[in-house]
Amino acid sequence: MTDLRSALDRWRRLDVTVRDLPLALGLAGLAFLPFLRDYGTQVGELPARPLDGWAVLVIALQCLPLAVRRRWPALCMLLVAVGFAAAQVTGYHSFAGNTLGVALVSTGAHLVRRRRVVPAVLTVAYVALAVALDRLTGAERVDELVTFYLAMALAWGIGTWLRSTRAAEADRRLRVAQDTLVAERTRIARELHDVVTHHVTAMVVQTEAAKYLTAAPERLEQTLDAVTDTGRRAIADLRHLLDLLDPGHDGAARTPSAGEVRDLVEQTRRAGQPVELVEDGEPAGSADSAGLTAYRVVQEALTNALKHAHGAATTVDVRHTEREIVVEIRTAGAGAGAGAGSGGVRGSGSGSAPGPGSASGPGSRPAVPGGSGRGLAGLRERVETLGGEFGTQRLDDGGFVVRARVPRAYSAAGVRA
Repeated sequence: MTDLRSALDRWRRLDVTVRDLPLALGLAGLAFLPFLRDYGTQVGELPARPLDGWAVLVIALQCLPLAVRRRWPALCMLLVAVGFAAAQVTGYHSFAGNTLGVALVSTGAHLVRRRRVVPAVLTVAYVALAVALDRLTGAERVDELVTFYLAMALAWGIGTWLRSTRAAEADRRLRVAQDTLVAERTRIARELHDVVTHHVTAMVVQTEAAKYLTAAPERLEQTLDAVTDTGRRAIADLRHLLDLLDPGHDGAARTPSAGEVRDLVEQTRRAGQPVELVEDGEPAGSADSAGLTAYRVVQEALTNALKHAHGAATTVDVRHTEREIVVEIRTAGAGAGAGAGSGGVRGSGSGSAPGPGSASGPGSRPAVPGGSGRGLAGLRERVETLGGEFGTQRLDDGGFVVRARVPRAYSAAGVRA
């Protein structure tokens, strides 16, 4: 089977003229078989003549041009038509007369330019052939001539239909390729947004906070260590993302899962955001689409908390069940905690980086880059693609809630497995 497949691949790589040559030679050979002589195409009532040396030329003119039927379809049609007319006028009727239909189908399928001129010229040539045959025999029937013309027009129509079908299939494949490219670019943009925005936001907040810790060397060192650790995480995640996008990479690319939310929360704490994690149930042992999506929801919500509510108390609630993962991230508003109102940072656990409001100096909140609006919109689409639900809510105190329910297992058709 492998040898046959390799042979077919080598055959497809040959020039189209070489691949069409066996058809031309085969039809020419069949034309000389006596028992196939009566199965040719004959127009008119001119009696058949025995095959002789001139017949070889007429048959060759009808069959051999089929070798270039795809490379030069107009030339093939011209030569075959001339050979067919010569055979009908001289009486060299043979199986080679059937090549006219083959040439018409091929020309209709492969001719690119002058598609209206060719059938018009062939029509005029056929009328001239019918007149010539009528003068030679005097017994031609108009209905038979018209029937043959309609049969040849059908052959041309079949070729035209094949051409339009191939063009429609090519357009469909092009649209699929373009849609796939757009989807892949969107996926890459989402992954870069998720990976880069969170880490860079944390680093900006930590660096801004470090400006106000010059009088506290130990806390300054902790903050700078946190910046270094965040930068290393960013580099590692970017490398893993590049491995995932590189089709030639042999190793398995790392994909974060819902089980790594603890590390994400701890990193956000070190950036100066007071975060409390409440987790119920056991996360899946291996990363899957649901786990990755839940992780990204928490990551985006914590990034927005760092950007827009730095120092406000944040709660991350993650519930794992056999059928789904439910996450809720709640960030308090400006009036809910002292840190949020003055720009200070209220950390939880060791290693929390203080905000600028906790030291002498300006009480403004650390400046962070503005959002692009891609994060939440991309998360909603990602969650809904898996058949889940995603929502956000602005609280009365100015806080913000992000909720998502992500089903664990879905079939390719979108039905829960």
